[in-house]
Amino acid sequence: MKNSIKIIMLFLISIIVVSCKKEEKSPSYHKGEMTILTDESFKSVTEALAEGYMINYPETKIKVVTKKEDLGFLDLLNDKARIVVMSRDLSPEEIKTYEERVDLKFLPARFAADAVVFVVPKDSPKESISMKEIEQGMQSDKKEFIFDGVNSSNLNFVAQKLKKQPKDLKFSIIPGNKNIIEELNKYPDKIGVIGLNTFSRPYDEESQELRNMVKILPVENNGKLYTTDFENLRKMNYPFTRILYFLTNEGNFNIANGFIRYSCTQLGQMIVQKEGLQPYNLYRREVQMR
Repeated sequence: MKNSIKIIMLFLISIIVVSCKKEEKSPSYHKGEMTILTDESFKSVTEALAEGYMINYPETKIKVVTKKEDLGFLDLLNDKARIVVMSRDLSPEEIKTYEERVDLKFLPARFAADAVVFVVPKDSPKESISMKEIEQGMQSDKKEFIFDGVNSSNLNFVAQKLKKQPKDLKFSIIPGNKNIIEELNKYPDKIGVIGLNTFSRPYDEESQELRNMVKILPVENNGKLYTTDFENLRKMNYPFTRILYFLTNEGNFNIANGFIRYSCTQLGQMIVQKEGLQPYNLYRREVQMR
């Protein structure tokens, strides 16, 4: 009888131990590791949000890895990544593929307004650029526009804006947004095309140095010039304003969805603003007078 009781007790203890171990290993939004894939153009804001999340949840470890936008999306579809940052609009076919592969509804988590900007050397006489110039230049054999590579977010977005396929456009390549800025002086007749987040941080020394090396060209559209100030980004007046969003293949509320929620709440949106980008979700400050 005593042996039977001992066996039962040992059995119950083993169940409790196993269940505790499962609970310890179970995924959660506040502990665990995750990799985020992002195009280099918006790496800075992604890293800032990841750092903020890890400060709030010290048991999490988030690694930000740069990968061309289209390749990151493919990794998400093939379950090689849990979360990616995107900027271009997906085609109906791509949305259908996402929903079939991931078995989730397509619900982009928008968190910031960024922009593709056109830059020239500081001493360039050029003061602005028109939509017509951009469209014609992207068809010219001179290849006067320099992008950071194929499959990149900047090229994808400009192509989408011009209603073209990237393969149908003509352009030069210097890998990396920062490299374009640093090497642009070697090509005075060229125009660099980079992501605003490359140097949008207002008080960051490196960003200030990069900004001082080039001149950002306002874009003329329908007779009006538009810069990339907060108002033009918020109202999407600047023709190449783009909305950054997260996509995940995580179906439950673990670290990927926890990070997305954090990025879209007030704390995350304050980080977006500190990065010099326009927060997607605006929070009104209310003061109660008594």
